[in-house]
Parts: sequence; structure tokens; C-alpha cells
Amino acid sequence: MILVNAANGQQGKLLVPKLIEKGAEVRACVQSERSAAELRAAGVTDVVIGDISDPELIARALHGVAKVYHVCPGILPLEREIGFAWIDAAKREGVAHFVFSSVLHAIISDLVQHEIKRDIEEHLLSSGLEFTILQPTIYMAPRRFRRIFETGVLRAGWSLDRQQSLVDIGDVTDVASAVLLDSERHAGATYELAGTGRYTAHDMGEVIARVLGKPIRVEQIDSDEYLKGLFGDNSTRPHEASVGRSLTSRYSSHDFLGNPNVLTWLLGRAPTTFEQFVEAYRPDPATTSA
Repeated sequence: MILVNAANGQQGKLLVPKLIEKGAEVRACVQSERSAAELRAAGVTDVVIGDISDPELIARALHGVAKVYHVCPGILPLEREIGFAWIDAAKREGVAHFVFSSVLHAIISDLVQHEIKRDIEEHLLSSGLEFTILQPTIYMAPRRFRRIFETGVLRAGWSLDRQQSLVDIGDVTDVASAVLLDSERHAGATYELAGTGRYTAHDMGEVIARVLGKPIRVEQIDSDEYLKGLFGDNSTRPHEASVGRSLTSRYSSHDFLGNPNVLTWLLGRAPTTFEQFVEAYRPDPATTSA
């Protein structure tokens, strides 16, 4: 059995159906009954609901599981402690393969969330568990870009001239599925996952404008406004604020770049380009003109 954490999140929504399609037995772990209902409607029969920091929930979720895909939902203040707890519990339960969704360049210590994931990686490496670590770069996230498509405005809380590597979440979950279904081949590996191309905010705006056939305004906003857009009312909480401010500071002073070779090899095809992503998620002209 394969356990998927945050199974109704950005990755889980795509990963769980891929595993089921391949005939895998899947247990989904979610935080709400609403998420559980959505997964059951999608054909998931084994769903565990609760607080993923709760030791009792962790033990219940891991009981009888052979493989784990650990994604910590959102930006949680206890992310480091939660990661440690899941790894320790997986070891006690005799889990055969622990796959951790980390982040590209987790060694960057001035990015708060990266430092947390780096510590979880180290804990996993020291646990004695068979492991695979996935390190995706910045997601081409449909929910973020749909807002840009609708408003015609791309806002960034960092320098518009800094370059970034992007990766399609569909490509990431294709890799995650392959890793979970063939543990022997991928055990002990750490994979950087980046798509092709390097994009400034201006570059992304140009691609979106070309695909949608309409102008896209690109503008830099101050960190407070960006944090509010990213976290809503949670932007004033100490942890969320430190994560967001470290991100806007780093991305304004440094590029964030990866290489697509590993992802290309793992997929057995070229990674999804940003233009292909925009084309796939562009608004339906029939709907928008109605």
C-alpha cells in the first residue's frame, strides 16, 4: 500500500489518480472531511482524516503501509517537526520506501522553507529508511496563473528581471508515480526537477500574452502586498511572514535556476514547457466570451 500525504493538494490531486490507474493500492491522508469526500468521489476508498502533526493520526495512517509520499501541506510553522515525526514513525512501522517532496536547492539557508526542508532531508538520510528525495523548482501552478489569465496582470513581489526555472506539477507527479511504483530503481536517489527555459517575470508575461492573444501587464509589488496575496490574513503570522519575506528578498537579489536534464531522463520525454502549460490552462474562449 502507498500512503500519500496532502492527498487533495496540488500534487495529490494529480498523483493519486495516476497511482490508482496503475493498479496501486492507495491510502490518502487529508486534513478535512471535505477533502476526503472529493477523494472518495474520485475513487479512493481508504482515506485517513486528521491533523498530520498528531502522533495518533500518524501511527494510524502508516499502519500496514509499504511506501510513503510525504508532502507537508501549505506553509506550516511545525513543518520541520512534522517531517521528523513522520520519518521516525515510518521507521518504527517498517515502511520500505519513504519518498519526500522537498524543494530545489534546499541548501539555501536564507530561504526559511528551504532550510526546513534541508533539515528534513538530513533527518531522512540519517534514519536508515530507504528513501527518494524529489526537489522540484517553482511550480507552474494552475491556480496562480488562472488569476493572471483572468486579470491580465502578472504581479511579483521580487525583481522582475531575475530569472527562474519552472516545473509543471503534472511532470512532478509523473515522476513521483514512477518512483513509488519502482522503488528498487529509485531508492537512494535525490532528483532535481526543473523544466526547460529560464524566465523573468517579463518573459512569462510575454509568453502568456502571445498564447492568450491579449496584453499582459507585469508589475512588481511591495512585499507586504505580495504576502497578503499569497497567505491572505495569515500574512501577519510570524512564520508565514518570515517565509514570505525571505522569499521576496532572495528572489530579488539572486536568480533561482535548475537544469532540465534529470527531469528529461526521468520522464523519458521533454518536460512540459511554460508555453504548453499556458496553452493547457488558458481560459476557454467560448466561456470567457459568453
